[in-house]
Amino acid sequence: MKTILLVEDSETIALGLKYALQQERYNVTVAKCVSEAKGKIDNSQIDLAILDVSLPDGNGLELCKYIKEKQDLPIIFLTAKDEENDIIAGLDLGADDYITKPFRVRELISRISTVMRRYNKTEGNNNSDVIKIGNIQLNMQNAQVTKDGKEIVFTSLEYKILLLLFSNPNKIITRDMILDKVWDIAGNFVNDNTLTVYIKRIREKLDDNDGEIIKTVRGMGYKISTN
Repeated sequence: MKTILLVEDSETIALGLKYALQQERYNVTVAKCVSEAKGKIDNSQIDLAILDVSLPDGNGLELCKYIKEKQDLPIIFLTAKDEENDIIAGLDLGADDYITKPFRVRELISRISTVMRRYNKTEGNNNSDVIKIGNIQLNMQNAQVTKDGKEIVFTSLEYKILLLLFSNPNKIITRDMILDKVWDIAGNFVNDNTLTVYIKRIREKLDDNDGEIIKTVRGMGYKISTN
Protein backbone atom coordinates (compact mmCIF):
# COMPACT_ATOMS: atom_id res chain seq x y z
CA MET A 1 0.00 0.00 0.00
CA LYS A 2 1.39 3.40 -1.01
CA THR A 3 1.81 6.02 1.70
CA ILE A 4 0.89 9.66 1.08
CA LEU A 5 2.10 12.50 3.27
CA LEU A 6 -0.59 15.20 3.41
CA VAL A 7 0.69 18.53 4.77
CA GLU A 8 -2.37 20.70 5.43
CA ASP A 9 -3.08 22.97 8.41
CA SER A 10 -6.85 22.97 7.92
CA GLU A 11 -8.18 20.10 10.01
CA THR A 12 -11.43 19.99 8.02
CA ILE A 13 -9.67 19.68 4.67
CA ALA A 14 -7.13 17.22 6.05
CA LEU A 15 -9.78 14.91 7.50
CA GLY A 16 -11.84 14.98 4.31
CA LEU A 17 -8.89 14.25 2.06
CA LYS A 18 -7.54 11.56 4.36
CA TYR A 19 -10.87 9.73 4.27
CA ALA A 20 -11.18 10.03 0.48
CA LEU A 21 -7.62 8.81 -0.12
CA GLN A 22 -8.06 5.91 2.28
CA GLN A 23 -11.08 4.82 0.22
CA GLU A 24 -8.67 4.61 -2.73
CA ARG A 25 -6.48 2.25 -0.66
CA TYR A 26 -3.75 4.76 0.17
CA ASN A 27 -2.15 4.93 3.58
CA VAL A 28 -2.30 8.60 4.65
CA THR A 29 -0.18 10.38 7.24
CA VAL A 30 -1.07 13.99 8.05
CA ALA A 31 1.17 16.86 9.17
CA LYS A 32 -0.12 20.33 10.06
CA CYS A 33 3.13 22.28 9.74
CA VAL A 34 6.62 22.24 8.22
CA SER A 35 8.41 20.97 11.34
CA GLU A 36 5.97 18.09 11.82
CA ALA A 37 6.23 17.19 8.12
CA LYS A 38 10.04 17.13 8.24
CA GLY A 39 9.88 14.69 11.14
CA LYS A 40 7.62 12.33 9.21
CA ILE A 41 9.80 12.60 6.08
CA ASP A 42 12.93 11.78 8.09
CA ASN A 43 11.41 8.85 9.97
CA SER A 44 8.81 7.32 7.63
CA GLN A 45 8.60 5.69 4.21
CA ILE A 46 6.66 8.16 2.04
CA ASP A 47 5.67 7.48 -1.59
CA LEU A 48 4.10 10.85 -2.47
CA ALA A 49 3.67 14.22 -0.74
CA ILE A 50 0.77 16.65 -1.04
CA LEU A 51 1.86 20.05 0.25
CA ASP A 52 -0.14 23.15 1.06
CA VAL A 53 1.82 26.29 0.17
CA SER A 54 0.79 28.38 3.21
CA LEU A 55 1.66 26.75 6.55
CA PRO A 56 1.83 28.12 10.11
CA ASP A 57 5.61 27.84 10.48
CA GLY A 58 6.75 28.29 6.88
CA ASN A 59 5.56 27.27 3.43
CA GLY A 60 5.27 24.29 1.14
CA LEU A 61 7.93 25.64 -1.23
CA GLU A 62 10.51 25.44 1.54
CA LEU A 63 9.32 21.93 2.40
CA CYS A 64 9.46 20.87 -1.26
CA LYS A 65 13.10 21.94 -1.44
CA TYR A 66 13.84 20.01 1.77
CA ILE A 67 12.24 16.85 0.38
CA LYS A 68 13.98 17.02 -3.00
CA GLU A 69 17.37 17.40 -1.32
CA LYS A 70 16.78 14.11 0.48
CA GLN A 71 14.98 11.95 -2.10
CA ASP A 72 13.25 11.98 -5.48
CA LEU A 73 9.76 11.97 -4.06
CA PRO A 74 6.74 12.93 -6.20
CA ILE A 75 5.13 16.14 -4.96
CA ILE A 76 1.77 17.79 -5.63
CA PHE A 77 1.08 21.32 -4.37
CA LEU A 78 -2.34 22.00 -2.87
CA THR A 79 -3.09 25.68 -2.31
CA ALA A 80 -5.67 28.43 -2.46
CA LYS A 81 -3.26 30.62 -4.39
CA ASP A 82 -3.64 30.78 -8.14
CA GLU A 83 -0.77 33.02 -9.10
CA GLU A 84 1.66 32.22 -11.89
CA ASN A 85 4.70 33.00 -9.72
CA ASP A 86 3.68 30.38 -7.14
CA ILE A 87 3.14 27.78 -9.83
CA ILE A 88 6.50 28.48 -11.49
CA ALA A 89 8.31 28.48 -8.15
CA GLY A 90 6.86 25.07 -7.29
CA LEU A 91 7.72 23.59 -10.67
CA ASP A 92 11.25 24.99 -10.51
CA LEU A 93 11.76 23.22 -7.20
CA GLY A 94 10.77 19.90 -8.80
CA ALA A 95 7.07 19.61 -7.99
CA ASP A 96 5.11 17.29 -10.28
CA ASP A 97 1.75 19.03 -10.21
CA TYR A 98 -0.14 21.99 -8.78
CA ILE A 99 -3.84 22.08 -7.92
CA THR A 100 -5.78 25.05 -6.54
CA LYS A 101 -8.59 25.19 -4.00
CA PRO A 102 -11.45 24.69 -4.40
CA PHE A 103 -10.97 21.45 -6.30
CA ARG A 104 -12.77 18.17 -6.94
CA VAL A 105 -11.49 15.20 -4.94
CA ARG A 106 -11.71 12.96 -8.01
CA GLU A 107 -9.45 15.41 -9.84
CA LEU A 108 -6.82 15.19 -7.12
CA ILE A 109 -7.03 11.39 -7.05
CA SER A 110 -6.61 11.28 -10.83
CA ARG A 111 -3.53 13.47 -10.63
CA ILE A 112 -2.07 11.33 -7.85
CA SER A 113 -2.51 8.25 -10.03
CA THR A 114 -0.78 9.80 -13.03
CA VAL A 115 2.15 11.02 -10.94
CA MET A 116 2.50 7.58 -9.33
CA ARG A 117 2.54 5.92 -12.77
CA ARG A 118 5.22 8.36 -13.89
CA TYR A 119 7.51 7.40 -11.02
CA ASN A 120 6.80 3.67 -11.26
CA LYS A 121 7.84 3.31 -14.92
CA THR A 122 10.21 0.42 -15.64
CA GLU A 123 13.42 1.42 -17.32
CA GLY A 124 14.27 0.06 -20.73
CA ASN A 125 15.58 1.07 -24.13
CA ASN A 126 13.38 -0.54 -26.75
CA ASN A 127 13.69 1.47 -29.96
CA SER A 128 9.95 1.12 -30.57
CA ASP A 129 9.44 3.13 -27.40
CA VAL A 130 11.64 5.97 -28.56
CA ILE A 131 10.34 9.05 -30.36
CA LYS A 132 12.94 11.18 -32.10
CA ILE A 133 12.17 14.47 -33.79
CA GLY A 134 15.11 16.59 -34.85
CA ASN A 135 17.69 16.65 -32.07
CA ILE A 136 15.16 15.77 -29.36
CA GLN A 137 14.53 12.19 -28.24
CA LEU A 138 11.83 10.84 -25.91
CA ASN A 139 12.31 7.39 -24.38
CA MET A 140 8.88 6.28 -23.21
CA GLN A 141 10.21 3.34 -21.18
CA ASN A 142 12.04 5.52 -18.69
CA ALA A 143 10.31 8.86 -19.42
CA GLN A 144 13.65 10.37 -20.36
CA VAL A 145 14.00 13.36 -22.69
CA THR A 146 17.31 14.32 -24.29
CA LYS A 147 18.36 17.12 -26.61
CA ASP A 148 21.64 16.68 -28.49
CA GLY A 149 22.28 13.72 -26.19
CA LYS A 150 21.94 15.79 -23.00
CA GLU A 151 19.13 14.85 -20.63
CA ILE A 152 16.48 17.45 -19.80
CA VAL A 153 14.54 16.89 -16.59
CA PHE A 154 10.78 17.47 -16.76
CA THR A 155 8.10 17.17 -14.12
CA SER A 156 5.46 14.49 -14.61
CA LEU A 157 2.88 16.79 -16.22
CA GLU A 158 5.46 18.59 -18.35
CA TYR A 159 6.58 15.23 -19.70
CA LYS A 160 3.01 14.10 -20.38
CA ILE A 161 2.26 17.25 -22.35
CA LEU A 162 5.48 16.89 -24.36
CA LEU A 163 4.78 13.21 -25.01
CA LEU A 164 1.27 13.98 -26.28
CA LEU A 165 2.65 16.57 -28.71
CA PHE A 166 5.55 14.42 -29.91
CA SER A 167 3.28 11.39 -30.36
CA ASN A 168 1.22 13.40 -32.84
CA PRO A 169 3.75 15.18 -35.10
CA ASN A 170 2.36 17.64 -37.68
CA LYS A 171 -1.07 17.47 -36.02
CA ILE A 172 -2.74 20.34 -34.21
CA ILE A 173 -3.36 19.39 -30.59
CA THR A 174 -5.97 21.71 -29.13
CA ARG A 175 -5.73 23.05 -25.60
CA ASP A 176 -8.91 21.13 -24.71
CA MET A 177 -7.34 17.91 -25.99
CA ILE A 178 -4.29 18.46 -23.81
CA LEU A 179 -6.41 19.14 -20.74
CA ASP A 180 -8.57 16.07 -21.38
CA LYS A 181 -5.67 13.70 -22.06
CA VAL A 182 -3.07 14.95 -19.61
CA TRP A 183 -5.25 15.46 -16.56
CA ASP A 184 -7.57 12.53 -17.35
CA ILE A 185 -10.60 14.61 -16.43
CA ALA A 186 -12.99 16.97 -18.19
CA GLY A 187 -11.08 20.04 -19.33
CA ASN A 188 -13.45 22.52 -17.68
CA PHE A 189 -12.30 21.31 -14.25
CA VAL A 190 -8.75 22.57 -14.94
CA ASN A 191 -7.54 26.16 -14.82
CA ASP A 192 -6.61 26.93 -18.42
CA ASN A 193 -4.00 29.45 -17.28
CA THR A 194 -2.06 26.62 -15.66
CA LEU A 195 -1.60 24.97 -19.07
CA THR A 196 -0.08 28.19 -20.40
CA VAL A 197 2.44 28.09 -17.57
CA TYR A 198 3.35 24.47 -18.34
CA ILE A 199 3.89 25.20 -22.04
CA LYS A 200 6.07 28.15 -21.11
CA ARG A 201 8.19 26.01 -18.77
CA ILE A 202 8.55 23.22 -21.37
CA ARG A 203 9.72 25.71 -23.97
CA GLU A 204 12.25 27.18 -21.58
CA LYS A 205 13.70 23.76 -20.81
CA LEU A 206 13.92 22.92 -24.53
CA ASP A 207 15.46 26.35 -25.22
CA ASP A 208 12.47 26.97 -27.46
CA ASN A 209 11.40 30.43 -26.34
CA ASP A 210 10.80 31.42 -29.99
CA GLY A 211 8.34 28.54 -30.46
CA GLU A 212 10.29 26.80 -33.22
CA ILE A 213 9.84 23.33 -31.68
CA ILE A 214 6.40 23.69 -30.12
CA LYS A 215 4.52 25.87 -32.55
CA THR A 216 1.48 27.83 -31.42
CA VAL A 217 -1.53 27.59 -33.73
CA ARG A 218 -3.43 30.71 -32.78
CA GLY A 219 -6.94 30.16 -31.54
CA MET A 220 -6.50 26.38 -31.60
CA GLY A 221 -3.53 24.89 -29.79
CA TYR A 222 -0.04 23.59 -30.51
CA LYS A 223 1.79 21.25 -32.83
CA ILE A 224 5.21 19.71 -33.41
CA SER A 225 6.35 20.17 -37.00
CA THR A 226 8.79 17.72 -38.61
CA ASN A 227 9.06 19.76 -41.82
